[in-house]
Amino acid sequence: MKRTLHTLPRCDWAGDDPLYCAYHDHEWGVPVHDDTKIFEMLILEGFQAGLSWITILRKRESFREAFSNWDYTAVARYTSRDIRRLMNNKEIVRNRRKIEAAVKNARAFLRVRREFGTFDKYIWQFTGNRTLRAARRAGTFADLPAYSAESKAMSRDLKKRGFSFVGPTICYAHMQATGMVDDHLSGCFCAKQNDRRRKK
Repeated sequence: MKRTLHTLPRCDWAGDDPLYCAYHDHEWGVPVHDDTKIFEMLILEGFQAGLSWITILRKRESFREAFSNWDYTAVARYTSRDIRRLMNNKEIVRNRRKIEAAVKNARAFLRVRREFGTFDKYIWQFTGNRTLRAARRAGTFADLPAYSAESKAMSRDLKKRGFSFVGPTICYAHMQATGMVDDHLSGCFCAKQNDRRRKK
């Protein structure tokens, strides 16, 4: 556990970077039910594969602009011309497989929405429509699992529905990012805040 930025005790992965600390304090582990935000995090987690999350955070605004403010309907209509535009954008991660997967995933995202009404209704079923906390009493971030039974089930189903870059580890990171899992460590001030909210 580290005390950084105003001496708040945080999960050790947040470090001293103000951008990382802000993400840790206000987004990571907070339940998300807005389809646009869920889509954003699903795509960003795919781009993060093989890279550090801080790299993605630093490019986040550029990603937002490049991908039509995360309008999944617009992204689903992207053509080869858009792929070339994105490949020429030096402000994002220029990986063709990941860019093509983002477009493919937007189309699959729309299919899920047509079936379930919202992607939110679909995705939260993998945690029984609640935030899981089983792993978050680990001593350090390194002690946390890279995936879970729930993320493996989510990965399998997403792949069946045509999604790419949605392996169990990416799915678990998505679950952490959208509050389907609360993995704040026991000494972290966010863990204590979340515990108080649940008791109300």
